[in-house]
Amino acid sequence: MQQPRNFSLYGAVDLGARQAAAQRQQAPVADGQSAPHSEYVFDVTEAAFETDVLERSRTVPVVMDLWAEWCGPCKQLSPVLEKLAVEAAGAWVLAKVDVDANPQLSAALQVQSIPMVLAVIGGQLVPGFLGALPEAQVRQWLTQVLQVAKQVGLPGGDSQGDPELAGEDLPSGAPDGGDREPELAEAQRAMERGDLDGAAAAFERKLAASPGDPVAAIGLARVNLFQRVDSYDQAQARRDAAAHPDDADAQIRVADIDMAQGHAGEAFDRLLGVIRRTSGDDKNKARQHLVGLFELFPPGEPQVNKARATLSSLLF
Repeated sequence: MQQPRNFSLYGAVDLGARQAAAQRQQAPVADGQSAPHSEYVFDVTEAAFETDVLERSRTVPVVMDLWAEWCGPCKQLSPVLEKLAVEAAGAWVLAKVDVDANPQLSAALQVQSIPMVLAVIGGQLVPGFLGALPEAQVRQWLTQVLQVAKQVGLPGGDSQGDPELAGEDLPSGAPDGGDREPELAEAQRAMERGDLDGAAAAFERKLAASPGDPVAAIGLARVNLFQRVDSYDQAQARRDAAAHPDDADAQIRVADIDMAQGHAGEAFDRLLGVIRRTSGDDKNKARQHLVGLFELFPPGEPQVNKARATLSSLLF
């Protein structure tokens, strides 16, 4: 399947199909059909596609189920996807698209037959499959989707709901208050006096008491960056990077320097270039370091979203 350019919506609008689909959604659920409205399963319209799918895919993988009322195989596949979405408990979410009710979106996604399933990770399409596959094959594809999400450092695309990817905690959301906040204040004072080791220790104590605390996690990542940069001969690092453009270690050092100097876009582009040009260990090393640099920013940072989308496209 070719990726639609910018997910543009085009083509004629079938108002009759829209009305019929709306009536179906308001009608009682018939026997053998599922009710696809839940925390993890939801309907998507053309008007809400950017918010419900593209923007949401920057924080969690979105699986799209393209279906129609008249499609027999769709009625076999959709309940399987909905069941697995509930099992995943937020590791990924299921967006259901009625192709009759959303002809422009279907055209933009170049839907030629249904059921059609694909995923969106970081704003980028992930190849999916056509037809009503057995549950075991659907699970296998979903495992691959979560692995890709993990590779690009997507929050939420990790271990939840998938034992094969277990092992790492996700950020919890907001920092805890009360008696744990003094550690953050201590870290701030240490940074102000140039004591990076002291700041790192304070952030680590905070994370030990409140795993995944976003303020402490970002703070520790930034302290680690400054510590790495302090260990570099910056002039030599830039000479090495210029002389060896495909040397991942050389490019990583300069990316760190650029990032510490506030040039995030340049740092991201440098590592994306290595990922684009290399393979094997160098490619993987650059990818892992890039994902680590994403952790320097809070969720929703535009430069991170852009770099994450580019990284996703380079992995396919």
